[in-house]
Amino acid sequence: MLVYAPAAIFLALFIGGVLRDPRRFSNAVLLGLTVTFTALAMLVELGRADSVAAELVLVAMVLLPAVGTLVLAGLLIANGVKMIQKEGRRLANLLSLLAGLGILGVVGLLLAATQADSHALVVAARTVFLLASYLSFLFLCFIGYGFLYGRLTPREDVDYVVVLGAGLAGGVRVTPLLAGRLDRGRLLYEAQTLRGRAPVIIASGGKGPDEGVPESHAMADYLLERGVPDDRIEREDRSRNTEENLAFSQVIMAREKPDYLCVVVTNNFHAFRAALLARKAGINGQVVGSPTAAYFWPSATIREFVAVFLAYRTVNLGVCALLVLAGVLP
Repeated sequence: MLVYAPAAIFLALFIGGVLRDPRRFSNAVLLGLTVTFTALAMLVELGRADSVAAELVLVAMVLLPAVGTLVLAGLLIANGVKMIQKEGRRLANLLSLLAGLGILGVVGLLLAATQADSHALVVAARTVFLLASYLSFLFLCFIGYGFLYGRLTPREDVDYVVVLGAGLAGGVRVTPLLAGRLDRGRLLYEAQTLRGRAPVIIASGGKGPDEGVPESHAMADYLLERGVPDDRIEREDRSRNTEENLAFSQVIMAREKPDYLCVVVTNNFHAFRAALLARKAGINGQVVGSPTAAYFWPSATIREFVAVFLAYRTVNLGVCALLVLAGVLP
């Protein structure tokens, strides 16, 4: 059982990290390390077992990631084409397509390096493989823990439900994406009200350059039409991005109730990064996610991952530099 000791240690660290504060990226990494060392321990155990069934499982555990990588590349490319058809050719909509092509490019480079008699190609393939492995590990940590985090439901009574803005259709109407956030926020409001404590919903969003009204005003109108009383809605109409959504909402909540507890609502693909930003802003509360159209999720998730990667750029770029050195050195 000693082979499972590293996994048990990382699991204990993960549980401790979540209990201290679920809004930490280190929790995602610890979860990833727990899964990784558990899988490695299982491979060691299967390698020791002397049975046909164990050998078949071992082969499957080795082949599945390779096959899964190719399937994932195909799905990402297909999704990228769909995103272009539905959302246009903006860079943000090309991310899943570029990711799929990138995966195929890495696979092609590795295969070429095994066949060609070129030291330079081998070095390039080794370096790219190390970088791709690191990025893949971080990405899997991000989506794995983000999936779990975005489905948290607050069990405590809260004073505020903060709904983050997401742009308006035609500059005046709530989009389906934003409607999903508002509906989740309204359901949380109703659940809290049934428990005898009606929170205030903060509709957070300012007026963009292409918008006719502040997002918060359109959001408030949407909530009013669905039965939320006007005196339970607060309009935060100055923010222009997620950081300002949280910072300006924090000012409102701290001014009106210094010991407040809140829940922040966004889309599921955005929940974990919003939680990281909420922790940085000193928000006393967690973040929950609302459903997102399936075709939109891959590109949006990749975009969120890139933002988180760059938020920790010093560590990540430092690790990448070390991996490049490891790849090029003989």
